[in-house]
Amino acid sequence: MSDLRKACLATLPPIRAHLLTGALLFTQAASLLPGVERIALLGSLATAKADPKDIDLLVTVADDANLTQLAALGRKLLGHAQSRNTGADVFLASPRGAYLGRLCPWKVCQPGVRQRCDALHCGRRPYLHDDLKTITLKRDLVVNPPIVSGPR
Repeated sequence: MSDLRKACLATLPPIRAHLLTGALLFTQAASLLPGVERIALLGSLATAKADPKDIDLLVTVADDANLTQLAALGRKLLGHAQSRNTGADVFLASPRGAYLGRLCPWKVCQPGVRQRCDALHCGRRPYLHDDLKTITLKRDLVVNPPIVSGPR
């Protein structure tokens, strides 16, 4: 590794601090959105692991919540994480504790725009990526997440 690269890496905050900063910024902004009822931290970032691999958040949203602004915040969160070669997922749940899917990662979310979209009901609820065949969260985790961080 070059001396310049070592110096650059030495000036960056630890990955855990970087990811927690991203989660905090997301939580602060998302807490102000109508329909956001709860935000929880999941996965490796909710543990004492020194170098977590990504940011996993669970957002409980009202049934009639518009997900457009929340999805924009999710894309910003992903960009923050990717700046340090990590990732981010924002999982969604209903107020009744049902897992809904994830936020759509695309800026334009509508049927037929992305061939790679694996949402089961693309466009039915804009910005809900219900890829339930790819990933689901257990009900116990949705109802009782390890760390609730917002909105209050």
